[in-house]
Amino acid sequence: MTKIFITAKMPAVVTDNLKAHLLAQNPQIELESYQGTGLISQSELKQELTDTDYAITTLSTQVGADVLAQAQRLKLIANFGAGFNNIDVQAAKKAGIIVTNTPGVSTTSVAEVTLGTYLALYHRIVEGDALMRTTGFAGWQPTFFLGHDLKNKTVGIVGMGHIGQAVAERARAFGMHILYTQHHQLSADRERTLDATFVPFEKLIQASDIVSLHAPLTADNHHLVDANVLAQMSKQAVIVNMARGPLIDEQALVDALQAKKIAGAALDVYEFEPQVNAQLKTMSNVVLTPHLGNATVEARDAMGMIVAENVMLAYQGKQPKFQVN
Repeated sequence: MTKIFITAKMPAVVTDNLKAHLLAQNPQIELESYQGTGLISQSELKQELTDTDYAITTLSTQVGADVLAQAQRLKLIANFGAGFNNIDVQAAKKAGIIVTNTPGVSTTSVAEVTLGTYLALYHRIVEGDALMRTTGFAGWQPTFFLGHDLKNKTVGIVGMGHIGQAVAERARAFGMHILYTQHHQLSADRERTLDATFVPFEKLIQASDIVSLHAPLTADNHHLVDANVLAQMSKQAVIVNMARGPLIDEQALVDALQAKKIAGAALDVYEFEPQVNAQLKTMSNVVLTPHLGNATVEARDAMGMIVAENVMLAYQGKQPKFQVN
């Protein structure tokens, strides 16, 4: 009997599509989902995957070589997310297991949230909300609770893929100056459209009012932003991480914020996610969100459609979309 296992609660479109287009044709297919609270444990995951043919996983599901060694029937891991660093893709490839992801559909949501964090930091929105829920204020005053305009500030985008470019488009609408860095320079036409300037990483760090991280996590850029990089930033600058937590050395960030070497930070992802450095929680110039960059109904439904389709394609012996290994 063929088994599909889903490692976490998913949008209804995932199971609805599988039931309507796959199980309706073959009722013998077994469709199971993790029903526990919190994240599935490694022991439960190993046990479930021993007789699973197609797995739908999330970024919080760690699928290492030890897990894959138990999954003798597994043919496909459809990862629900643009990233796939939660999976040992090389071990999967050796075992003949296809790994897919869901790129592209998160772009709008992540870009919008990114601009939201810029506004939250520069206009002190989160601080203001906390004030109004506690001590309140005495009334409007000319010099009270001042922030800064985004207009004419320089944003340095690290990683100019689909999300980075979508951020640039929105930042341009706010009248911001745009620098970017990545391995490959964009075409001249695309740079003109975005009004973006390609610079080396070091120059970006030194010249930006906002350093905005949108790069994938690789072995080479773990702790891309460390104490040395933070020391090169302007004291008035802030850093925003909407990509992957380990791009930043979190303790170095805490130290830089405490020493007022930079002005603030906004984090949607964390080095030891889901744990958050307790010192960050005490800082009024830090905005913390629970990895909600693509947490919209529209984005998550689109991701769900992709993983369901990939399972169906693999079951039919066809090439799934967005294979990463």
